[in-house]
Amino acid sequence: MSTPKVLYQQDGPVVTIMINRPEVRNAVDGETARLLYEAWVRFRDDPTASVAILAGAGLSFSAGADLTALDTLSPPDNPHDPDTVYRGTGYLGFTRLTDIFKPTIAAVQGYCVAGGLEMAAWCDIRIASRDARFGCLERRWNVPLVDGGTQRLPRIVGWGRAMDLILTGRLIDAETALAWGLVTAVVEPGDHLAAARRLAEQLAGYPQGAMRTDKQAAVRGWGLPLEEALRTETALGMTQIRSPETAEGIRRFRSRKGRGDAPKPGSDR
Repeated sequence: MSTPKVLYQQDGPVVTIMINRPEVRNAVDGETARLLYEAWVRFRDDPTASVAILAGAGLSFSAGADLTALDTLSPPDNPHDPDTVYRGTGYLGFTRLTDIFKPTIAAVQGYCVAGGLEMAAWCDIRIASRDARFGCLERRWNVPLVDGGTQRLPRIVGWGRAMDLILTGRLIDAETALAWGLVTAVVEPGDHLAAARRLAEQLAGYPQGAMRTDKQAAVRGWGLPLEEALRTETALGMTQIRSPETAEGIRRFRSRKGRGDAPKPGSDR
């Protein structure tokens, strides 16, 4: 029996999606791309799953597309496969999915380069081990960024720093990535997945309704004129204002004795 190229594990409301090709630094071939797409759709559609972590097996997060198997990767919106337009696929399988409004976290170690960086940028939050390295190394091989890197990196780190990464193809270390806002935390080598799981459990412990509409408002409002974006925010947020979940949250807020008595995520207070 062959080893699965993508592992899917669920512990309570937290899902871990693991690229499992450590022998090639978790480079993505066609089969891996398909399995990644299926894993993210499974997470999206599962009402028992609240937060997902994307990680890589072994010593690296991902080196991106497997250039030795490039012919197995299908282009997004393949004119010979109209179903890809509906599925919203990218070369790496899931990077054009824009309708996952549950929180997503990238747990990064080792090399997070080329398409690996694009996959990490697709996630909402990135946590890196101190040995992590980031860069658009495909610059060396005349391979373009086609899994969202040209659009997501400027939104995360700003135009100048994104252009530095995209045009120079240089590597930056975890501390630089933290200073740039590409990652939100740097942990000791080997602790990245545990740190991501702690954060995932915290997020899963919160009421989920408003969290998801807030993410949806942020995603859909990006690039819109402010007035239109504010209307989007209001329309989505108002679906939560009179929900039973919000009523329960207000009840808990009113029952607190003070700020020091704030409920912990996941508590019943």
